[in-house]
Amino acid sequence: MGRLFGTDGVRGVANADLTAELALGLSVAAAQVLAPARTPTTGGSPVAGEGEHRPVAVVGRDPRASGEFLEAAVVAGLASAGVDVLRVGVLPTPAVAYLTGALGAGFGVMLSASHNPMPDNGIKFFARGGHKLADELEDRIEALYRDHAAGQPWERPVGAGVGRVTEYGEGFDNYVSHLVGVLPNRLDGLKVVLDGAHGAASRVAPEAFARAGAEVISLHTEPDGYNINDGCGSTHLDGLRAAVVEHGADLGVAVDGDADRCLAADAAGNEVDGDQILAVLALALRDAGKLREDTVVATVMSNLGFSLAMEREDVRLLRTAVGDRYVLEEMKRGGYALGGEQSGHVIVLDHATTGDGTLTGLMLAARVAATGRPLADLAAVMERLPQVLINVRDVDKNRVARSEELAGAVLEAERRLGQTGRVLLRPSGTEPLVRVMVEAADEEEARSVAAGLADAVKSALG
Repeated sequence: MGRLFGTDGVRGVANADLTAELALGLSVAAAQVLAPARTPTTGGSPVAGEGEHRPVAVVGRDPRASGEFLEAAVVAGLASAGVDVLRVGVLPTPAVAYLTGALGAGFGVMLSASHNPMPDNGIKFFARGGHKLADELEDRIEALYRDHAAGQPWERPVGAGVGRVTEYGEGFDNYVSHLVGVLPNRLDGLKVVLDGAHGAASRVAPEAFARAGAEVISLHTEPDGYNINDGCGSTHLDGLRAAVVEHGADLGVAVDGDADRCLAADAAGNEVDGDQILAVLALALRDAGKLREDTVVATVMSNLGFSLAMEREDVRLLRTAVGDRYVLEEMKRGGYALGGEQSGHVIVLDHATTGDGTLTGLMLAARVAATGRPLADLAAVMERLPQVLINVRDVDKNRVARSEELAGAVLEAERRLGQTGRVLLRPSGTEPLVRVMVEAADEEEARSVAAGLADAVKSALG
């Protein structure tokens, strides 16, 4: 049996891979690992009565229909393990992370499969302070769950030791107030189209932008439990791009289902990707004296054009493995303020413990408002070099690092591209495939090199 935890929590098809039984069991195990001491929380629990020392967990979800029964299972598991639960309802993943820290909770739980299609769902845990779990903590939770599945009984409290469950409706306003409060300036005079992906930010994003002063046109903000990410949001930008042009907006912002990432569109309807957003925010923070060490953190998948732009602007770029958790680890290690991924998962560490699509969109709009420059002009700080990505399936991804044949093919491709391009081969962390990425100054050359490497992967690993 493979590892339950992937690169971003536990995910699968709801009620098939991710069952109520699994959700309940993982929640009990998480309670034992993340809040074992049964000590009072530092923030003062809105649940526990006077003299009670039960730990507290914040639980939220996105609008997927399956989130209803999975949330019930998680809440039952936590309460049965002696944890008081604050149910915040449908809120973005970064909202649950923020509230976990702001309320002094022992940990947080988010039910969402992010940008995945509706049938999927997932469970993500946050440690005290709203931080993602280290691998070691995930391994301990999984080990406890597997021990129980093998027949080892849980130790369960009884009587006054069981947890209590409270609806925490103030979470929405607390989070929106936080978002607006950290902006460097207001958005008065801006017209912004917001695509909520029929997801967790469908109420949050329009409210936050409106409170910050923008004129808001809402798009795909009517979740019904089934339409999340369905042809909309940050993975399907056509609707946003067309709406920006139709309404004569200054810019558009699209989040994904759990709103931990965002992409944008300029006034002409052109896509502004995560690298461009990161470049704009890096210069904004630098100009404000808040880009610590004049350093930004990105992954190996960030466009070569981003690297060249940062070099030209005297901003140091540190690259990590693919995954926002690795970006965050490097940011914490060096105390850096800004990092992110090409997908639009941007972390502003002074204001958030994880990627926050609504916050990112707000800060991008704030830069437009502060400078009076169109988003297209700001994004032009970097030129996106042609980047070709091929997913090679039906190969043994675990042999990528050990294949001499493949290493030779990569070396030859790098010689062909020289200083004007880049090659990256990596096994997917979530799917049974190998990703081939090639960048070059010329798109045809990038496609040619990528196709050759894809053939080499099939030959060496098939």
